[in-house]
Amino acid sequence: MDAAGGSGSRRRLIVEADGGSRGNPGPAGFGALVRDARTGEVLAERAEHLGHTTNNVAEYSGLVAGLRAAAAIDPEAEVEVRLDSRLVVEQMSGAWQIKHTEMRRLADLARAVLPAERVSYTWVPRAQNAAADALANEAMDTARSIARDLAPRAAGAGLSGEEGAPGAPVPGRGRRPSGAAPRFDDAEPVTVVLLRHGETSMTAAGGYSGSSEPGPPLSAQGRQQAAAAAELIERIGRDLWGDIPYPTEIIASPMVRTQETAAVVSDRLGLPVRTMELVKEADFGEWQGLTAQEIELRWPGLLEPWHTQADVRPPGGESIVDVGRRIAQVFAELLAGGVDRTVVVVSHAVSIRAAVGVALGAQPSSWSRLRVAPASLSIVRLFEDGRTEVAVAGAPSEGWARGR
Repeated sequence: MDAAGGSGSRRRLIVEADGGSRGNPGPAGFGALVRDARTGEVLAERAEHLGHTTNNVAEYSGLVAGLRAAAAIDPEAEVEVRLDSRLVVEQMSGAWQIKHTEMRRLADLARAVLPAERVSYTWVPRAQNAAADALANEAMDTARSIARDLAPRAAGAGLSGEEGAPGAPVPGRGRRPSGAAPRFDDAEPVTVVLLRHGETSMTAAGGYSGSSEPGPPLSAQGRQQAAAAAELIERIGRDLWGDIPYPTEIIASPMVRTQETAAVVSDRLGLPVRTMELVKEADFGEWQGLTAQEIELRWPGLLEPWHTQADVRPPGGESIVDVGRRIAQVFAELLAGGVDRTVVVVSHAVSIRAAVGVALGAQPSSWSRLRVAPASLSIVRLFEDGRTEVAVAGAPSEGWARGR
């Protein structure tokens, strides 16, 4: 199935389901929600208090409710079901037998909702199923049923209205959050999540590693940093930066370290990687592989103006202004591809500084003041009217946003 739209023209939906029993058996309930796979928007929520039963029965009940909600939204959709119960995933995938009578009955109900060829099952860690778990606990705590149908926000929709009412904004989307750049319309941007590659041996040594060579691979530390960044990116549009759509595309520089970092993100998000030459690192020409001290010894007084004047070129290389021109082309291409979507771009320190600088309209001579740590995130939002927004992000490699 295609991550953006499923097979052919079918819409793709994601069902997240969970169930719990306090005592097993004991007071039980389930929670389920349906997301649009392209945007990550929550389209429907279901939860119910089940009385006294087992954890497994509650999980199957959540599965049935989630599938029925998805079918009500689009009976022709392809559906990926995500659960943190390996038992349910393996049984519904046909790998394990179902011996329990009530679980078998519920499994049959689930299979009857949609054709089997349009439903797939994915096991996820419990932390990635937190929204469904919260719904299940809400149902158990309140001993009531929950049925919320949340219409996806349409262009031009108002910014008020009851939750679930036609044209009302989806919670977390359609409202400008605190701290956002001010706008007085409903225009949506294309969001660009800029991810610097993880650490390499050249990063640690302080060498200038440009685009004239494929460059070194990630170090062990760099791979850990990439995994931490991928975890953070997977939360976008879910429990982090809720007004930003869930990522639907990954672009990477052709260099080894960015391709390896992008592969880690790809595995986490289930999206392919598209290579783009324009987002490569600056070409350092004859400075390639040298440290700042070595460059200063061989070309006295040239390195500082390369950073601070920005229009100075190293012998046989690119200036910072040259990199900015490339990045401006990237922005134009991404805008042409449509708004109200999120694209992850895996790139390099100089290119990411240029991207943020271009978005802010800052002078190129100031771009080198931006700190871009290994595996850090910088978020740029591009509107069709030429206005931009830069979100303050950070670097999970430096311990940022790791506690949840």
